[in-house]
Amino acid sequence: MYKTLSFLFLFLFVTIGTAQKNKLSPEANISVLTVGPGSSLNDSFGHSAFRIHDRLHGIDLVYGYGEYDFGAPNFYLKFAQGKLNYLISKDKFQRFYQVYKFYNRTVKEQVLNLSQEEKQKLYDFLINNYKPENRRYLYDFFFDNCATRIKDVANISLNNTIVFNAPKDYKEATFRTLIQNNLNKNSWGSLGIDICLGSVIDKKATAEEHMFLPENIYKFFDSALIKNSDIPLVKESRVLYSKKETPKPNTFFTSPLFILGILGGFILFITYKDYKKKKQSIWLDVTLFSITGIIGILLLLLWFATDHKGTHQNYNLLWACVLNILVIQQLVKKKVNGWFIKYLKFLVILLCLLTLHWSLGVQVFAIGLIPLLIALFIRYIYLISYYNNG
Repeated sequence: MYKTLSFLFLFLFVTIGTAQKNKLSPEANISVLTVGPGSSLNDSFGHSAFRIHDRLHGIDLVYGYGEYDFGAPNFYLKFAQGKLNYLISKDKFQRFYQVYKFYNRTVKEQVLNLSQEEKQKLYDFLINNYKPENRRYLYDFFFDNCATRIKDVANISLNNTIVFNAPKDYKEATFRTLIQNNLNKNSWGSLGIDICLGSVIDKKATAEEHMFLPENIYKFFDSALIKNSDIPLVKESRVLYSKKETPKPNTFFTSPLFILGILGGFILFITYKDYKKKKQSIWLDVTLFSITGIIGILLLLLWFATDHKGTHQNYNLLWACVLNILVIQQLVKKKVNGWFIKYLKFLVILLCLLTLHWSLGVQVFAIGLIPLLIALFIRYIYLISYYNNG
């Protein structure tokens, strides 16, 4: 009996102590932190997080969403498949701030206009969400990421009473445009995104869907109001650290447009030599058909074999034709079958369809691909002429 009472007393003591420890004082503030873009591709879109600051209770914590779970089994396979769970993170504010200051990334803060009850509700939600059994969630770049979670959690604490108004500089845009606005369009990262992501991201995003980007969370929160009132969601905004401008290196000579321009020029040069000598450089055609076919297989896998939503309906398959890998044997024959000439005409039609899709806005393609696409078109035309006259 004595042991039972002792256990109950200890349990109540720990429970009450934990509850008191997590109780915010009236002086506590909850704010949204917005981190500016970094230098690498995965940092190009910034980051969002909550700051819980209670001077009286010595609390100054940052909760953010989107941390990699490197301990997950089959990490790289799940990442490629779009099935990787991400984590909510917790850090001391000073460490969070010093890390982003070290990497020279702007840090802005928006103090939320919350009642004491709403602050406590939001903090309790984050504490519960950080528990090991709740930390993981299936990340989605457009609809469930570090920024959209800030919007969703804030809405929970205010019982969905936030009214998000369009910022003054708001412009309608597609998901692809919103992404590319944060990138150099003539960069390898931009090229990779435009090749791997399909036409589904060329639809216009709704105003609220713009908030998958941290910078747009900042803008929309800045103009948000509490429902049925003129009370702003943000009561105070400040810049904690402003990025220091540094000279940008000239990367044109290593850019996709330059490198693929040289490659396209090389293909055209070989094609011209073949035309003058009335011959075929088989090694070039085997290489082109192999590379375009392999890229096509990878794009098909991204479309049908993964859970990534943004990789669907990818019309890059019009130039990276999967069938190319299956017809390579025709290229090494002394005399090709008649159907292969028709297949080459089919490839030319596909490139024409790609141009039509681009001009109509069905899908926007990478500008770095232009020299390669022109070279492929002329090479296919030459092969049709060569085989017809052979």
